[in-house]
Amino acid sequence: MSVQVAETIFEKVKSLPLESQEEALKFVEKLSQRKDKRRLRIFEKIDEIVAEKPKEIWAEVPTDSSANIDRYLYETDKN
Repeated sequence: MSVQVAETIFEKVKSLPLESQEEALKFVEKLSQRKDKRRLRIFEKIDEIVAEKPKEIWAEVPTDSSANIDRYLYETDKN
């Protein structure tokens, strides 16, 4: 998020009455929790997929796959 957006939100909330500020805080906390839950579901799904595969398959995964993704996806030469 841009700093300018965060500052704009802060200025608008700061000018609200205390009760409205508390309501805004609850709303932001709810948004934050929703994002965290979504992220958690993604990692849970990844864990499920990993658990379904035999351990022998994971032993064959190259340890440098993230550094050499193009090499493995497109069979290009290693740089």
